[in-house]
Amino acid sequence: MLVLPLDLLSDLLGKITGNIGGIPTLVIMLIPLIVGLVVGYLVKAALKIAIIAGVVLVIVAYFGFFGLSLAALGDLVTKYGPLAAQEAILLFGLLPLGIGFVIGLVLGFIFG
Repeated sequence: MLVLPLDLLSDLLGKITGNIGGIPTLVIMLIPLIVGLVVGYLVKAALKIAIIAGVVLVIVAYFGFFGLSLAALGDLVTKYGPLAAQEAILLFGLLPLGIGFVIGLVLGFIFG
């Protein structure tokens, strides 16, 4: 009689508690998570500054001290948009490490 182990949790924990090249698997999985937490915190801080800078830019443009055109902004999006999408695809392409980074990024952004 052939008996197959059906305990998924013990199989999963057996793979997580192993080693990859002498380094524990949990360490390899935690590094992108920690980097994501730090980057998420920094993105949130930079976003606060960017929002303030955007409001100041709109006020300055309203009073005529600075020219702000939608055509120039469209040119920037056309020029740098595909590059940003390519880098995002590269990040999500490394799924086992990318998922930990994305989870850390979201948590760092929310709780940072």
